[in-house]
Amino acid sequence: MNRRFVLAALPLLITLTAATPPKKASAPPAPLPDLVKVVLTTELGPIELELDAKRAPIATRNFVRYVDQKRFDGITFYRAMKLPWGEQPNGLIQAGTRGDQRRDLPPIAHETTDQTGILHKAGSISMARWAPGTAKGDFSILLSDMPSLDADPKSTDPETRAGYTAFGRVSAGMEVVRQIYDAPISPTLGEGAMKGQMIAKPVKVITARRVVGP
Repeated sequence: MNRRFVLAALPLLITLTAATPPKKASAPPAPLPDLVKVVLTTELGPIELELDAKRAPIATRNFVRYVDQKRFDGITFYRAMKLPWGEQPNGLIQAGTRGDQRRDLPPIAHETTDQTGILHKAGSISMARWAPGTAKGDFSILLSDMPSLDADPKSTDPETRAGYTAFGRVSAGMEVVRQIYDAPISPTLGEGAMKGQMIAKPVKVITARRVVGP
């Protein structure tokens, strides 16, 4: 009886298995336009970004994934690096996920400025990182030209040779960037080179959204 029951049930099992629809392969991401517009709505006002997907596709695609998945909603601008030399303001502000595993996506490959042609000029947006290939969800906005962040292929120093990845610029809202830069700095927060560069009251990014259309 048991054997007959098993044999009788077998066609039903096969039928149910055959009826189960195969899993669909995940669709590849839709191609990005050459220029992607994003608005960071902060507590101090909006910052409009224009990202260069044509020349820096890896960094731009990464940033857009954070935006589309709303991983940047609620992050903060937490750092203002103020360089005391040269024409002022001289330095940058930094924002991002700060290693939050609930927000972070995998690290991305490094794109060098000598490959992309996008240099670190005032208003540029650039990926923050530790070593090349470790950039995730942190980024900087420059208030001055900072050629020291560009790749120098002739350098014998690996860090200088790699540089950082610039992938777009601020198209509107530099006055908000300046307000963040001018925010009071904590004398105690931060470690190593970042001590004395951490904003005492970080400025919140309320939302980050793509802008569709012209």
